[in-house]
Amino acid sequence: MFAVMGVTGQVGGAAARELLSRGAKVRAIVRSIDKGKNWQGEGCEVSVADVSDAASLKQAFMGTDGVFVMLPPIFDPSPGFTEARAFINALSTALREARPGRVVVLSTIGAHVERQNLLSQLHMLEAELTSLPIPTLFLRPAWFMENSSWDIEPAKTAGEMTSFLQPGDKEVPMVATRDVGLQAAQLLLTTWKGLGVVELEGPTRYTPDEIAATLSRLLDHEVRLKTLPRGQWESLFRSQGMKNPAPRIAMLDGFNDGWIDFEDRSAAVKGQTTLGMVLNSLVELRAQQSDPI
Repeated sequence: MFAVMGVTGQVGGAAARELLSRGAKVRAIVRSIDKGKNWQGEGCEVSVADVSDAASLKQAFMGTDGVFVMLPPIFDPSPGFTEARAFINALSTALREARPGRVVVLSTIGAHVERQNLLSQLHMLEAELTSLPIPTLFLRPAWFMENSSWDIEPAKTAGEMTSFLQPGDKEVPMVATRDVGLQAAQLLLTTWKGLGVVELEGPTRYTPDEIAATLSRLLDHEVRLKTLPRGQWESLFRSQGMKNPAPRIAMLDGFNDGWIDFEDRSAAVKGQTTLGMVLNSLVELRAQQSDPI
């Protein structure tokens, strides 16, 4: 039996489905019973737990051969990452008390970096779980290709996309969420001892220019790349409702300046899903949502 957090999201969902396809028993961890009904239909055991509640997480992890765990995304954290610290404490407590057979932790590229940025939440998570008395692997995926979902609408309607990844011809490590889920499932089905790190990216690196060019082809009209000057980022993010944009800006600086990358690029595992495949799926999904009923 393997317990999987985040099954209603893209990565956790892909991991759970891959485990099921390989004949493994899966316990889907959800925040409410309603969110688990579809997974019950797919043959999963369902456990209701909240990432802030160590007791419910412990019950979800008990009696399993392995668990796939993650933090909920926090894009606008409070100063000092107080929300993440509470989640990390609950998760750590639950794992130490439940003692599953092994743990695969969804982390991130750049989790080893000491310099504070939005990804520091995962740096903190790794630091806390490093001392678990359980075989533990940190899965560090690259920038998600699905982040381009925000580009589809302006590319379709205005023929442009705004990129915070700059300059336009700079290659960025990216990966499809499906490949992250597949890798997580593969790791859970593998036995190991002690502590380890697996870094994961797509079959090749891509540039913002390539994203725009691919969207141009898929939408059958020109999509222009618009790079917003860094000096305008804070005012834009605050206008969108962010209260503490500094960590997000620092993260983008890290990708653009190169200090956020893999700890060992030469050892990174390569996924199979290309950027073109992901963008095509995103464009098709947007078209379906636009179709009249």
